[in-house]
Order: sequence, then C-alpha cells, then structure tokens
Amino acid sequence: MSDDWYYVHQLAVLAGFRLIVLANRLGCEIEFLLELHDKLIEGLACAIARVQSITALERQLAIDTDEEGLAAFQLHGEEECFARFRITLLDDLEIDLDTHEYRVNGGEWHYALSADCNGIEISYPSLSDLTDDELGTLAPIIRAIRSEAGIGISIARVVYD
Repeated sequence: MSDDWYYVHQLAVLAGFRLIVLANRLGCEIEFLLELHDKLIEGLACAIARVQSITALERQLAIDTDEEGLAAFQLHGEEECFARFRITLLDDLEIDLDTHEYRVNGGEWHYALSADCNGIEISYPSLSDLTDDELGTLAPIIRAIRSEAGIGISIARVVYD
C-alpha cells in the first residue's frame, strides 16, 4: 500500500476495531470488563479523530497552496502525535527519578523516599499487566489492535510493594 493511503487504511482499521469492541461489549456481563470496553471504545474514537484531522490537513494541502507553511507544520505535529498515541485502559504510573516522586493516573505526586534509623529506602510502585484470563474475550481484540493498527494499549494495574 502506498504512503498516500496509509491514513485512510488506518482510519478503516480503527473504525473496524471500534465496531468489534462495541459488538463484543454486548456479550459482556462483568462490570470491570464493561469499563475496559468503554475505555477502549473511547480511546479508539480519539485515535480515529486524530487520523481524521491528519487526513483533513492532507486534503487541505492537496487543494490549497500553503504559502506560510502553517498547514504543513500542523500536519507534521499531528503525525508525530499519532505516532506516539497510546490508550491506557487501567492505571498510569509516572515516576520522576530526579525528585524520587511518583503519581498514579495523573493524581498528586507522592514521595518514594522513606527514612528511619536503618537508613533511607526508595520504594516506587510498579505496574502489573492483566492476564488474558482477566481480560476474557477482550484479550485477542487488544492483541489484534496492537499488531494491525500499531496503537499502544496499556492494561496494567499499579502494585505497591
């Protein structure tokens, strides 16, 4: 497939996967998995919107002369954002090694340092991926999205040691 049609192909693939997740959600009865389905549907909708923005900018460049280069600049930025696009279904963990702080799901920063008479200890939480058994019928769909659409999907929970 030529590069001219890459984003059209991505749009079709993402829309197809969104429909598959919507259909799969109908057969789901577990509340936790329903929430994961909803977050994945929302994430795919965001990816679709980003691809639609890219194709609109490409169309604008094909029709119009972009003398100032603004549309080309926007297109380049959108393409970079899409290349880094990621869907987080459960927990997100940020660690700042310089300040020894961490935060979960964009919340408040917490110190990982603790001190007592035995010395200083640094203890960060970690992420633990959900198993295929925990994901049920959503597991093969997520694997397919990762491989066919190239979208990063994180399905991990924060574990405190």
